[in-house]
Amino acid sequence: MTAADLQGLRARLHPLVAGLYGDGAGEVLDGLMELAARWAPALQRADKDRPDEATAYLITYGDAFRRKDEAPLHTLAGVLRTHVRDAVTDVHLLPIYPWTSDDGFGVLDHRQVNPQLGTWSDIAELRADHALALDFVANHLSSSSAWFRGWLARDPRFDGYFLEPGPDFDTTHVVRPRTTALIHEYSRPDGTTAKAWTTFGADQVDVDPSTPAVLLDLTDVLLGYLSHGATTVRLDAIGYLWKQSGTTCLHLPQTHAIIRIWRVLVDELAPGTLLLTETNVPHADNITYFGDGSNEAHMVYQFALPPLVLHAFVTGRATALSDWASTIGPVSETATWFNFLASHDGIGIRPTQGLLTDGDRAQLVQRTLARGGRVSMARRPDGSEGVYELNTNYLDALVDPEDPDPDASAVVRGLAAHAILLSVVGVPAIYYHSLLGSGQDLDGMERSDIARRINRETLDADRLTAELASSPRRQGMLEGLRHLLEVRRSLAGFSPFADQTVEQLDPRVFAVRRAAASDDEVVAAINVSEEHVSLPTLRGRDVLTGRRHEGVDLGPFDYVWLTTD
Repeated sequence: MTAADLQGLRARLHPLVAGLYGDGAGEVLDGLMELAARWAPALQRADKDRPDEATAYLITYGDAFRRKDEAPLHTLAGVLRTHVRDAVTDVHLLPIYPWTSDDGFGVLDHRQVNPQLGTWSDIAELRADHALALDFVANHLSSSSAWFRGWLARDPRFDGYFLEPGPDFDTTHVVRPRTTALIHEYSRPDGTTAKAWTTFGADQVDVDPSTPAVLLDLTDVLLGYLSHGATTVRLDAIGYLWKQSGTTCLHLPQTHAIIRIWRVLVDELAPGTLLLTETNVPHADNITYFGDGSNEAHMVYQFALPPLVLHAFVTGRATALSDWASTIGPVSETATWFNFLASHDGIGIRPTQGLLTDGDRAQLVQRTLARGGRVSMARRPDGSEGVYELNTNYLDALVDPEDPDPDASAVVRGLAAHAILLSVVGVPAIYYHSLLGSGQDLDGMERSDIARRINRETLDADRLTAELASSPRRQGMLEGLRHLLEVRRSLAGFSPFADQTVEQLDPRVFAVRRAAASDDEVVAAINVSEEHVSLPTLRGRDVLTGRRHEGVDLGPFDYVWLTTD
């Protein structure tokens, strides 16, 4: 970086840092500029293209697949080369770091690859075929981490790294996604007791970025991920990062300011790299992480989509989904939605606030329980509990519990649901268990008594290969999704930045018109019901089958992507 580049960067960072640290801003700015100068030589590279209609992410764990005597990350690379190939462009690795809890999210060391998964060289192998997205668990660390143990030992290096709220700190309005205690006690080596803030439980202790050294350490971690080739960084649970007495301690302006600091640094040091915020909250709060469309997240998780699509298939009516989608459109020239249906977590219910009724949500709870899943709760500020998420396999949740052939129905409904995912404005992301047609892991959930384990099963790589040759469910989902993704790549109307117009053609149909220009319009129509639906006004060629339509008749869970050529 030239002196002029550094001077310009400092000028852009100054108002953000001053707003956070006041009189201490100068020292923090110096620290950020030192980091920028140190990391710049490893990060400078040609601008990458922004996401387009070909962009698609696979969400996976580093040990999603195992083979005897092989590093799981190497096994993952082999599975991707053999079975997934170019169906997706990017691979999002859930936390790959040493951990003690929550299947990776109780991080011991942000800067190391878990040796049980492999090494940074194995990460480089993955990057040979796909762009890389890494998880940044910025909000908290394991209670066994060096940072927290140093804080407990009163090591000056970690002074102020964790929040020990005093008696005057008002927590009565705090919003969080757990029912466990907010504050936990820990024994110090000198025999005294410390209290620390734990949004997600006793083993995940929240850092305190109001201490400048914490922001600098976190920023160093972020830039380190970019040096290892990450082109997307997911900011896990980022909404909880900053705490302030008397507030909800969620979505605070200081948290947004930190994201803006990181956006400035990423855009300057590694242009084209994308920041992705993960905030499983009501839609109106979620979209604030775009900032003005150019100064915070490049992508924001579309958390309302999974429960609304599930609701459409459970009820056979797409009205709620269509009403919501009609309010969604392109964000800006540099920001877009990160769309998904299934993930390593459950199906969030809080994002349906204002979009579904209590009766609607009760139907989703009933379906989840009927299919053998569980329901996780969260504590409200008034002390009461409400449904936080549905712990289930998404494909299984789409199927009626009385269905005589649930596996066949999971494929038919699963592909229809993903046809919606791949049609709406934004970048699509597919969970590995959905791509491969997995069922729910009831045994894993019961053995561990961890509800989220229902959808986190580790697969034997060789058995998977055999099942992809013998299981109609696995074959149907993988081949069906590969076809959808292949066709999608050729349709400019499906650009993440193309316009979106929802068509209210029939309550049983979700229909959306997408277009980046006048000559690349695509109309997607998906029947979410078990009934036959006639749509006489739709005309065009279905690019999925090549068939031309003068009026469309959709069978149960049928779908078309129509163009005018």
